[in-house]
Amino acid sequence: MLRERGLRLTPQRQLILEAVHELGHATPESVHNAVRERAAGVNITTVYRTLELLEELGLVNHTHLSHGSPTYHAAGEDQHVHLVCRACGSIAEVDPAVMLPVTERLRDERDFRVDVGHVSLFGVCGNCKESA
Repeated sequence: MLRERGLRLTPQRQLILEAVHELGHATPESVHNAVRERAAGVNITTVYRTLELLEELGLVNHTHLSHGSPTYHAAGEDQHVHLVCRACGSIAEVDPAVMLPVTERLRDERDFRVDVGHVSLFGVCGNCKESA
């Protein structure tokens, strides 16, 4: 895909894409740490720019799972809604169908199409609720 757009598949780009696939939900910082284990010369700026490029190309998607950096995951994955526990930080994925009543209502009442791939719901997971 990079070559089709006249871009090169550099070793750094390959490592960054591989890190996103391996890590699942990956912040730029976690991608940087994983890439540095294989190529110490890759800096955080390169990681951010490459993630932006990979998203433009449709190879990765991002969502916001906290107040910090965006979290990236491979674009080939099925869309899902993220459940983020505020207590332990765990991230669970659920089928986007769980959002159907909301997305259909917004479509019907507001002519608005929700991108469920960017939906994150925050709360407390069952394990943390039990221990509280």
